[in-house]
Amino acid sequence: MSTLVIIPTYNERENITLLVSQILQLPGAFSVLIVDDNSPDKTADSLEETFSSNNRVHLLKRQRKLGLGTAYSKGFQFALDHGYEMAISMDADFSHDPKHLPELVQICKQYDIVIGSRYISGGKTVNWGIARKLISRTANLLAHHFISLKPADCTSGLRLFHAETLRRLDFESIISDGYSYHIEILKRASDLNMKLGEIPIIFVDRQRGKSKVSSTEIFKALQTLLRLRFQPGSKTHRATVGL
Repeated sequence: MSTLVIIPTYNERENITLLVSQILQLPGAFSVLIVDDNSPDKTADSLEETFSSNNRVHLLKRQRKLGLGTAYSKGFQFALDHGYEMAISMDADFSHDPKHLPELVQICKQYDIVIGSRYISGGKTVNWGIARKLISRTANLLAHHFISLKPADCTSGLRLFHAETLRRLDFESIISDGYSYHIEILKRASDLNMKLGEIPIIFVDRQRGKSKVSSTEIFKALQTLLRLRFQPGSKTHRATVGL
């Protein structure tokens, strides 16, 4: 099945060409779309220099930093416009190991969305400090209890979507940005009674470049959870998955 891997970038020159090269070597002939927000470190230039003749690598250059949520929306629309059967979202910094991509595809027929999960048996995080672990766990706990999401890992950015799933989600109307986008799209899928699966992944904190996670993202996530919890028409059944 034709699969597009969507990778938003901002100042990822140190990582992106190696990451794309590893994806292209995977079984399954994955294609890649980089959505770059005018990175000052010339991430886009590096990609063009390395992959200009490769028809499996696509680059969408934006004029300024517009955020993670809109980058994924642009990527999903690109996948639909170009006839891909599936789209996978992932980070650019090797925190998501490319080896997990075929694993997502392997079980995808059973689910509408498959999540690469740090918080099921076999999954874990590596090189995270106590503060980062606390933030992630708290965000997931609130997602379970505020808006009744069932996956163990509601904030993971490694996910597979079928094309038909994307059409049903109406993703372009999602208003969350940053990492809150991951929560809102799962809430929408849950409200549509979609089947959500998870595979275990080893999430390794970035070795090169600067993390994009900030205190601002934490407040955005809390605001998103409160909005989704109290918005009209929201389902509020209690989730059964714990931490």
